[in-house]
Amino acid sequence: MSPLIRSVAVGAVGAVLLLVGCGKPSAANTGSAPSARPAQPVEVVAVARRDLVESLSLVGSLAPNETAQIRAELSGQVRSVDFNEGESVRRGQVLLRIDDSELRAQLAQAESRHRLAELNLKRSEDLTQARSMSQAELDRVRSEFSSAEAELRLLRVRVDKMEIKAPFDGIVGARTISPGDYVTAATVITTLDDLSRLKLDFQVPERFVERVRPGSIFTVRAQTPAGEVREGGEVYFVSSVIDRATRSSQVKGFLKTETPGLKPGMFANIDIVLQVRRGALTVPEGSVLTTPGGTQVIAVREQGADKVAQFIPVTLGLREKGLVEVIPVKEGDLAEDQSVVASGVGALILFPGIKLEPRPLRPEFRIGA
Repeated sequence: MSPLIRSVAVGAVGAVLLLVGCGKPSAANTGSAPSARPAQPVEVVAVARRDLVESLSLVGSLAPNETAQIRAELSGQVRSVDFNEGESVRRGQVLLRIDDSELRAQLAQAESRHRLAELNLKRSEDLTQARSMSQAELDRVRSEFSSAEAELRLLRVRVDKMEIKAPFDGIVGARTISPGDYVTAATVITTLDDLSRLKLDFQVPERFVERVRPGSIFTVRAQTPAGEVREGGEVYFVSSVIDRATRSSQVKGFLKTETPGLKPGMFANIDIVLQVRRGALTVPEGSVLTTPGGTQVIAVREQGADKVAQFIPVTLGLREKGLVEVIPVKEGDLAEDQSVVASGVGALILFPGIKLEPRPLRPEFRIGA
């Protein structure tokens, strides 16, 4: 190659290198280190202490305080029906009378035998004192008197049972008989329901049974023609066995007050309180960041004049209406009123130490305020 050509080639290479050196600066010289990034705007909320309630939603049925099918203990012909369907009756009020003329005749005979046995006993006692009758004969007369007295009591009880009385205060249902009908012990005359307060009958799955006990509080929600009705109640009975077919246990409770519109047999939704956690540290559920290494919340810490992100490992507790209990893995890492990123923690580009520009959470997104 001639000296002239070699000189031109070297000059061209030098020009290319000069152009490369005068191009765009490398990323290392741009000042794009994390400390030079602009602050990331985030919405924050303060960690707050609240009482959290863990509840269980179930379904159940309303039932009267007491209910009974009214039947006759003795058979006979109905003489009179002394109640009106659907009326309120008092305990001991006569509802129905069965013909007792035959029993009353037998009662009159028994009363006569009883009087005679009483007179014989008195005479025998006088004769025994005068040593005119043996002790054995006196014992026989006493036995006859006792038998007559027992027969008299039995017939009086049977006569009394010919009047069918209300066993408790309540409202009678439809009647199934009329005067002249013949009733037996199998005949249902009517039903009687005590509606002074209502019961609730429901099933609790076996995994929750140990956390339900007499005194547990629940809320009932039921639909009536006037709209939804809400009423509180308290558990008074928890079955000691688990039903093998349903794997649940029967629970019963009383409603606290009488509520118009609720009737026995109605379907109801139940929210029963399993436990109450007092003064738990809570944050909105959107504040929790779930990673393969566990759950975390992002706290806002001051670093000189800047506010930076600190990732705090936590464990989760109870949840209620968009709030979740957070328990710091290391005690003291999280306290009441500490600001944490309130939402979007999984979508924002955040890492430990990044500068933050905290902004109050918008009112429409606040929970439990």
